Amino acid sequence: MDPRPTTVTTRQLTRLCERLGVVQVDSVNVLSRAQYLPFFSRLGSYDRGLLDAMRDRDPRPILETWAHEASLVPRDNWHLFNHARKRAGGGEADGKSWVDRAFERWNASIGCNLNRDVTDLVLEAVRSSGPVTVRELQELLQHDQDLQSKLRQTAAPQAESWGWNWGELKTVIEFLFWSGQLCGTGRNSQFERSYDVPDRVLSPATLKAASEISLAEANLELVGIASRALGIATRQSLADYFRLRLRDVDPAITALIAAGELERVEVQGLGPHLLHATARKPRKAELRTLISPFDSLIWHRDRTEQLFNMRYRIGIYTPKAKRVHGYYPLPFLYGDELVGRVDLKADRGSGTLLVKQLTWESNATAAARAALAPTLAEMAEWLQLDRVVHTS
Repeated sequence: MDPRPTTVTTRQLTRLCERLGVVQVDSVNVLSRAQYLPFFSRLGSYDRGLLDAMRDRDPRPILETWAHEASLVPRDNWHLFNHARKRAGGGEADGKSWVDRAFERWNASIGCNLNRDVTDLVLEAVRSSGPVTVRELQELLQHDQDLQSKLRQTAAPQAESWGWNWGELKTVIEFLFWSGQLCGTGRNSQFERSYDVPDRVLSPATLKAASEISLAEANLELVGIASRALGIATRQSLADYFRLRLRDVDPAITALIAAGELERVEVQGLGPHLLHATARKPRKAELRTLISPFDSLIWHRDRTEQLFNMRYRIGIYTPKAKRVHGYYPLPFLYGDELVGRVDLKADRGSGTLLVKQLTWESNATAAARAALAPTLAEMAEWLQLDRVVHTS
């Protein structure tokens, strides 16, 4: 992590997004939306409106697409994910296009039976009216009797509770977004994503690159981004960063080693790792910050456990009775170690940052424990909360 700037600008936010390559988006708002936290962890307090504007307004240096999960990525990197989109469809076989195969896989994964013709109709509706949210498109379709008639004719029979409703429309839109046939163009105040067709969002150069880049070239770029972002990692961690296959990662690693960008090293007690040429090796790390549960630093749980000796799990997917460290625990980074977990909640009504549960690791020194209070105060101020209260 670089030293924190006095004032955070759009340029610094853009540079950080380019360095990370991908920032995961998540709707959980118990503390703050997931995409905002990695920037705070690395840069300190900043205006979240700046990040929103970068995503929502031209020239839109970042956009939302499907990468590690639904994520913010540099707009000019959109083309790097085209092979992953096509791979989701299994390529062309039996006379079927990758889009048709991707649709079949999507149907199977969510356990429904949407009709393929419906996706074409919805895509055309977005092309005619975009950028548009699902709710806005729903209203449009309700008033278009001709289109509604076509939808009723083409929609496959569904379970009694399914039918042509908001849930089905959302499912179709998400398929089109997942398969790259739609781009995210921003979010509104209700956190609803808006969509448009790629040729109205992306530059001609990016669209051209998406059609021309080879699988090997895309993997080389993506592994290069992942290795620079992580600094040191195993091949499994590099694959996890962009959800690549190991067999696609290995040739990229070989090429990066040959180019002098990666070096094979041995980490004491942990075995072989890959070190990026630009990775810093400070004698001492002067860091204290809270890490989002969705931060790329801790995405690969095996890496987190190996390098930081922390077996991390988020609590939102665990029944309350089985949670160990709370609902939304944030690891606390002090120096170069994860020394604690802080379960936080922003009680906006009372203007309070609630510390619901605090768990210290065995490596937490007195200095690390003392550093948590000012870190929490900084987060509370950034979130425009008046005070920090420990409830446990």
